[in-house]
Amino acid sequence: MNAAYESPEVRLSGDLQVEARFNLRNTSADPWRPSEGFAAGFHIYDSETGTLVVDGERQRPSGDVAPGGSSPVDLRIALPPEPGRYDIFISPMREHVCWFYTLGWPFLRVQATVEEGRARLERVGVVTLRTIRRENLLRAVGRAFTLPIATIARNRSLIRIMVRRDILGRYRGSFGGIFWTILNPLLLMLTYFFVFGVVLRTRFGSDPSRAGFALYFLAGMLPWLAFSEAAGRAPTVMLEHRNFVKKLVFAVETLPINLVVSGLVSETFALLLFAIGLFLARGAVPASVVWLPALIVPQVLFTAGICWFLGALGVFVRDLGQVIGFLLTLWFFLTPICYHEGSLPAAALPLLAKNPMFVLVRGYRAIFLEGHAPVWGSLWKLWIASAAVFILGHAWFYKLRRSFADII
Repeated sequence: MNAAYESPEVRLSGDLQVEARFNLRNTSADPWRPSEGFAAGFHIYDSETGTLVVDGERQRPSGDVAPGGSSPVDLRIALPPEPGRYDIFISPMREHVCWFYTLGWPFLRVQATVEEGRARLERVGVVTLRTIRRENLLRAVGRAFTLPIATIARNRSLIRIMVRRDILGRYRGSFGGIFWTILNPLLLMLTYFFVFGVVLRTRFGSDPSRAGFALYFLAGMLPWLAFSEAAGRAPTVMLEHRNFVKKLVFAVETLPINLVVSGLVSETFALLLFAIGLFLARGAVPASVVWLPALIVPQVLFTAGICWFLGALGVFVRDLGQVIGFLLTLWFFLTPICYHEGSLPAAALPLLAKNPMFVLVRGYRAIFLEGHAPVWGSLWKLWIASAAVFILGHAWFYKLRRSFADII
């Protein structure tokens, strides 16, 4: 230790004023000379952003402080009137040279919260920057897991309103209206079925019939439709809602989630139609469909993470909105949706099987058509990968969102 803070007393002396009194002891090997710019002072940081908001006054000792000696410090610190959480760093410094806390010296840290024009002290203690970095890392790891879920839960009413507005507004004035939510995916699936099932006569496994191909193909399309609809619109979602992005009070991280929920609405209608078709074709819907939530949850997590990533990246790379269509087409054909996975080269299968959509497609077919649970070895890996994409996607979006308003 190069400095010690003896008998620190920190209290509020007004609505927004903090008093800090202590003896600052020199535990270094060098004397502290006021003539060389030595003093004690404070910095005030915004706790949320880490931004320096106040470079406070300095208080010089009355004379040189020899090693082992001490000097009294009495500071009056005025907090900003804006609501928020603030960190006050009180530390020795040398004018035009450095603040010693940046060199790893201990300093007195005061944490305060300002609400409705009044301050409230939270914590007072002697720490180092290394201690703070460790605390911030632990807090960041914890927030990475809790903040995405908390954001969605806190803004669930807003998400519901925005999704309803998106679905109704997308087809407002058209003849079919909201029925296009069903007709669009249905027409797309019929188109692919005609090309691969009728023209190319693709078949799955031991079932050579067109009905068998139709069921296997449509089961594979169910997760793909929800994912591709959301991911395809994600790169431009921030630009489409630029008015919301520039409002400081709007939770912009909900905009990509709106796309995910809209895709789920489309998939819900498609699932109902598929279940009806499966019942008509086979006379029953297997009990193994109870495993559907085990596939829906990682599907939603994975889609949300991808949408957060693409939504943030699309603000900076405007060409991404044009490229995403090609990328999704490539992804579609690398996933065994319109062909049997046995058609893939044996050497490429282990690599392509790591595709999350590959696992989802195989899982949907297992529970709807083959009457058994998804393969456990692939399912738990899908859950872990989807959770990781969800957390990392939100962290990426959260890190970049402060620049959105300036760029858009």
